Amino acid sequence: MNTLRRGTVRAALLTAVTATALILTGCSSTGGSDDAGNGTSASSRAWSYEDATGATVKVDHTPKRVVVLNDIAISFIEYGLRPVGTFGQLTMAKDQRFKGLDTDGITQLGNAYGDIDLEKLAALKPDLIVTSVYPTDAKGTLDTTQPGYGFKDKEQQEQVAAIAPIAQVKWGGEGEDVIEHIADLAESLGAKETTVEAAEKDFDTAKGALQQAAKKSDLSIVSMYADGDGAYVTRPSDEPTLQMYTDFGVDFVVPKPKGWYWGIYSWENAGQITGDVILLSQQGYQVADLEKQPTFADNAALRAGQVHSWTFPALDYASQADYMTKLAGWIAESKPVS
Repeated sequence: MNTLRRGTVRAALLTAVTATALILTGCSSTGGSDDAGNGTSASSRAWSYEDATGATVKVDHTPKRVVVLNDIAISFIEYGLRPVGTFGQLTMAKDQRFKGLDTDGITQLGNAYGDIDLEKLAALKPDLIVTSVYPTDAKGTLDTTQPGYGFKDKEQQEQVAAIAPIAQVKWGGEGEDVIEHIADLAESLGAKETTVEAAEKDFDTAKGALQQAAKKSDLSIVSMYADGDGAYVTRPSDEPTLQMYTDFGVDFVVPKPKGWYWGIYSWENAGQITGDVILLSQQGYQVADLEKQPTFADNAALRAGQVHSWTFPALDYASQADYMTKLAGWIAESKPVS
C-alpha cells in the first residue's frame, strides 16, 4: 500500500524551522495575523534554510520574490508558487517541461547555461535565488569550490549573491528524497500543503501504473544524450529520477564505460549501445540526427521507432506523475527488440 508523505511530521518540521529562525534573527509584526492569532503574519516571519552546501540562508521575512533555476521553477509553479524569474540551460519557450504551465509574468534571465542578465536580475529585486548542486561522485560528494548549477563560474555566482542570497538544493541521491525536500522547501515559501498532497496522490497512482507496466514487460531502457562528440548514456544510479524508476522496477541499461553520471561512447563505439527503448534527451541530437550516424542508424530501438523524449522531468510530485504515466504507456506498447 502506498504511504502518503507524513504531513503532520512535515508541518512540525517547518514550524520548527520557522521557530529556530525567530530565535536566531527575531521578527517584527506587520499588523497581520497568523493562524494562531498572535498578531504575526506568515510573510513577516524570519525565514531560514540550511542548503546542500551546509550554508544557512536567512531572510528577515518569508521570501516572495524568488528567482529559480528552471529545473526547480517548474516544481514551484506546479505547487502554486510564482517565481519572478528563471534561468538555466533552456528558455521556458524551448523547454518541453514548461508546456501547459502558466509562465505569465516570469522573467527569462538568459538564453543558455550560464547566461544570466545581471541588470534584469537586479531589477526584479529578488528576496532569494534557488538553484541546484550536483554531486561529483557516487558517494554524493559536493565540491563547494565549484559554482552551483546554472552559473558559468564562481565570479558570476558571487555577482548574483550580491543581489540576493542563494540557496542550493542537492540534485543527487535517491529521487524520492529530492522530491520530498523540494516539496518541503516549496511549503516553507508558501505553497499549500493540500496542493502538494493532491499532487502526491497523483504520483502514487502513476507509480503504481509504472510498477505494473515494468513488471509485465521484459524491456531494457536506455537514457541518453547525443551530440557531435558521441553518445552519452546515463548511469541510472547517478541520476535521481532514474534511480527512483529503477526502484519501481524499470530496467535501465548501465553503460559499460566507467565514469560519474555518464558512460561516454564515441560514435565509433556507439554500436555497442543496446536496449529496447530509448529515452532521448530533449537537448542535443534528435531522431533524425541519430539516423544519420552510420554506427547507430541500425540501432534496434531506433529502427523500431521506440524512441521517446527524455525531458529530465522536474523532481516534484506533479511532474513525475505526468512522466511516469507516459513511461508506463511507452513500456506497455513497446516490444523487445535488442
